[in-house]
Amino acid sequence: MKDSAPRVICIGAGPAGLTAARQLSRAGASVIVLERDPVYVGGISRTEHYKGFRFDVGGHRFFSKSREIEGLWEEILGDQLIRRERKSRILYRGKLFDYPLRAFDALKKLGLPESTLCMLSYLKARLFPIRDPQTFEEWVTNQFGHRLYSIFFKTYTEKVWGMRCQEISADWAAQRIKGLSLGTAVWKATIPGWLRKAGSTPKTLIEFFKYPRLGPGQMWEAASEQIQESGGEVLLGMNVEGLARDPETGTWTVTAEDTDGKSHQYSADHVISSAAIIDLAECLQPAPPEAVLTAARALRYRDFLTVALIVRDVDCFDDNWIYIHDSSVRVGRIQNFKSWSPHMVPDPELNCLGLEYFCFKGDGLWTSEDEDLIRLADEELIHLGLVTPGHVVDGKVIRQAGAYPVYDENYEERVALFHTWLKKNMPGLHLVGRNGMHKYNNQDHAMMTALLTAENILAGEELWDVWKVNQDADYHEVGEDRTLAFSERKVPAAFEKNES
Repeated sequence: MKDSAPRVICIGAGPAGLTAARQLSRAGASVIVLERDPVYVGGISRTEHYKGFRFDVGGHRFFSKSREIEGLWEEILGDQLIRRERKSRILYRGKLFDYPLRAFDALKKLGLPESTLCMLSYLKARLFPIRDPQTFEEWVTNQFGHRLYSIFFKTYTEKVWGMRCQEISADWAAQRIKGLSLGTAVWKATIPGWLRKAGSTPKTLIEFFKYPRLGPGQMWEAASEQIQESGGEVLLGMNVEGLARDPETGTWTVTAEDTDGKSHQYSADHVISSAAIIDLAECLQPAPPEAVLTAARALRYRDFLTVALIVRDVDCFDDNWIYIHDSSVRVGRIQNFKSWSPHMVPDPELNCLGLEYFCFKGDGLWTSEDEDLIRLADEELIHLGLVTPGHVVDGKVIRQAGAYPVYDENYEERVALFHTWLKKNMPGLHLVGRNGMHKYNNQDHAMMTALLTAENILAGEELWDVWKVNQDADYHEVGEDRTLAFSERKVPAAFEKNES
């Protein structure tokens, strides 16, 4: 560690930014977190409030193959973490199918003729797989067969991304559902647990998880408080507009505007950014070369909105969430916040359902009036048979821009070009997290990139290449821990020490 404690600015108060800030502030570094949201910390993992009801912006399970991350969650929130049983299903043709797929459940609900065709399609895929799959469709077809892909993946995935499955990179499927196949599902459904190899359950299949009693935002509100107790600052309503590095001293100057339009400047030795690459690129002074800017601007993000409906809790489904594989409605997924935690719903006679609509900022859904979206969500719940008319009491709309980095053609080359230029020309500027690295992965991955970045800063050298975190897609679903000789850390196998 350097003789003097480093000064660090973290852009963004999501899981990555707050994890880095907490680690650094507790080690004695001078830390300032700048968050654009004027009310909430947590980013997409925040918990919003409405008339005593609390709801997520998407569902967030707290489960990781990294024991270090699991331990960090416990350290931050303690007994406010509760253990919950996972239950999720797919709504298809008016029937709810268990997800992950269970052989006997699917067989019964699809019927013998359809199930036979699905198994034949699966066998064909195993005997004659698509070599070197490049698209989502090809990758999932190899894992499940084309018929099951068409039934259980195509409609939902195209709703999420607003593009055909043939246009989505196989990388996304590999990162999100690797380790899960029809064979895995059948094995899990038919073989007793004591016969399965310990630790072999894919992450997608985990049956229990931990969850903050009052929603994921409770975790990040606690982390924010702990940062401030350690001497750091967490400033809300601060929109970063400029980043400039003095080549003589290496000092960074970050300019941000508050909610009143007043400009503020902050100095630091390091800047950690979890902001979207496209937003960061526009703030850099001087601007990157045109080719680098063009690459950053070409990166795409999928936006979405949640319509939280307060409903009378009469015969309501008890899943944490259900996937809607029905092209007659626009909703893609429905959260049941009472099943995530009953403490998020103040009235036992009521429930709160979150209907998720995937869109691009500026399209018809995004620009619709809140009243129209609440009416649409009510009508679609009734159409799907999940509530009866008159059971919706109230509603609230939450819009989330830039929720999902899009894995379209050439996204890897664009990210690599920006990252390579940044590393060479902007030392002391570190990218972490989902949007910061344009990697669609979960908060445990985002947190680990932040932890390792903090370690690098404290050590004064690049001990870890954070871009190797989750480089092996196996980590997310079947990763394991191993001991690395650095601070006696426990780090998943995919987290490799940088040898360069």
